[in-house]
Amino acid sequence: MKLIPAIDLLDGRCVRLLHGDFEQVTHYPLEPLELAQKYSDAGAQWLHVVDLAASRDGTDADTSALFALLGQAPQSVQTGGGVRGSVDISARLDAGADRVVIGSLSVTDSAQFIDWLKHFGAARLVAALDVLFDDAGIPWPRIHGWTSRGERNLWQLLDELTSGGLQHLLCTDISRDGALNGPNIDLYSEITRRYPQLELQASGGVSDLDDFKQLKVTSATGVITGKALLDGRFTVEQALAALQ
Repeated sequence: MKLIPAIDLLDGRCVRLLHGDFEQVTHYPLEPLELAQKYSDAGAQWLHVVDLAASRDGTDADTSALFALLGQAPQSVQTGGGVRGSVDISARLDAGADRVVIGSLSVTDSAQFIDWLKHFGAARLVAALDVLFDDAGIPWPRIHGWTSRGERNLWQLLDELTSGGLQHLLCTDISRDGALNGPNIDLYSEITRRYPQLELQASGGVSDLDDFKQLKVTSATGVITGKALLDGRFTVEQALAALQ
């Protein structure tokens, strides 16, 4: 299982949002490239970067910090936030991204996303599905900054995307995101049971080293952690050791 530290960018600074709420933002002192270098030096071979300004401001966003990081980060980088079309995908890949992460569009326009899988290659795109559970325990993707629900539940959507060639899935239980209350082991185990061909990245809730040990039983291939690393709950070296 790969460790994938996360950096969220907002107006050129490293931040974390609680449950995606721009009113609940924590700023961190290190510059993005400094943090990327620190994680790389500690042994993390991948980095997950989300440009929150691009998500919030669309074409008016200042993405200069993101593209500077893509060109200079010493490790492999996957990046999302504000990806709205093939031009955005191409721009990020050309700037040095190894994979581009697509959220709402993989839900609202799954046919277009499948076309992109064919055009850019399934190895270079990640579907990022952020879910909340209904009263019956069914996970439903949330879209547009978690403000609305997709028309199909997670299993219905993944049936289509995997048939279309999806290789990389990033799945977040929104209720766990940034809350440091543990990952949703049952959700990730069910995803890998239903879709063993997927390379699943588990995201949300990692709070201590025991969480990594629990995640290993889910058969996920990667785990994303942001806030716990930034808050010093463990180091990259400790996390990598726990995953061995």
